[in-house]
Amino acid sequence: MVTRVAVAPDLLVWAVDRAGWDEETTLRRAPKLRSWIDGDRPTLKQLEKFAQDTHTPFGLLFLDEPPVEQVPIADMRTLANAEVRQPSADLLDTIYTCESRQDWYRGYSQDRGLTPLEFVGSATVATPVESVASRIRDLLRFDVADRGSFPNWEGALRGLIDRIEDLGVLVMVNGIVGSNTHRKLRPEEFRGFALSDPLAPLIFVNGADTKAAQIFTLIHELGHIWLGESALSEAAMTARDGIAAELWCNQMAAEVLAPIAAIRGDYQGTPHVEELERLAKRYRVSTLVVLKRIYDARFITWDDYQERYATEHDRIMNILAARRGSESGGNYYYTQPLRLSRLFARAVVASAFEGSTSYRDAYHLVGTRKHETFENLATELGVA
Repeated sequence: MVTRVAVAPDLLVWAVDRAGWDEETTLRRAPKLRSWIDGDRPTLKQLEKFAQDTHTPFGLLFLDEPPVEQVPIADMRTLANAEVRQPSADLLDTIYTCESRQDWYRGYSQDRGLTPLEFVGSATVATPVESVASRIRDLLRFDVADRGSFPNWEGALRGLIDRIEDLGVLVMVNGIVGSNTHRKLRPEEFRGFALSDPLAPLIFVNGADTKAAQIFTLIHELGHIWLGESALSEAAMTARDGIAAELWCNQMAAEVLAPIAAIRGDYQGTPHVEELERLAKRYRVSTLVVLKRIYDARFITWDDYQERYATEHDRIMNILAARRGSESGGNYYYTQPLRLSRLFARAVVASAFEGSTSYRDAYHLVGTRKHETFENLATELGVA
């Protein structure tokens, strides 16, 4: 006998919205959804598949009304200074995974007697951004003159990641949830987040964004580590008012990447696309960061900046959308250490090899089920 179950229509709609499905995806993956909303009851197997496909905990579909899910860290995102809609399953699962990895790495650090990092929580929003930016540039060896050593934005991003991890910060960059290529993260929802901790600070950057934008997000999230706070960020540059910490991190990141004194000397007078791209290439930042610094230097008015920013943002999003369709997943052993954090992955592999962490747990932590894959990853990381 076929078992059919009653589900509140609002819960079905909530699950689809939480999964980030558009109308086309909904029709393709849940063709009977409309009939269920209108009163037909799905079978138990149909509901189980629906829960799996939408990444919804099965038990939640039996509630009387949709639950209110909260981001587990401070949510500093705004859209036109309004509250952001409910977090997607992709965002929540990414945060929970990073929290789990951070918990493991904290215990690993404690077992080895590592000391807390002095820069975590060393600043407040009252600390001048110029002094923190100067300190970070020095620590990362990322002055303007140093950037010529990077062949392109990807090289600059990877170089920055390595230097930040040398400070003891875990950096994870991924454009999908875990290794699931069907669950793509959307920069429109979030750019990155920081999980502050004296022993195991962690930065996550949305790898679906442009490389230049990722560089800004990376330094922005490092700012939250300097403030000693965990936060989910939008890392946008179009607000003059808002959350103090988010504004401080934006300004600090801009000063690290494009010092205002340098911009005043380099800018050649007209913020057209060619000039934005010229300065972006010199500083290894996005054209949006360049435009913001041109405004900060008082070369254009706020209204002019807002209009030009919207136009440039649309141009970049169109370029990014075109690239998404042509990009492949790349070499697993090249991309996985970046997704995991080399610092974290090396620690997991070393701990497994020495017997402190079971192979089963180690496989779970690095996202594999095969010993051969684990061994190959260890070789790529240079862990014997």
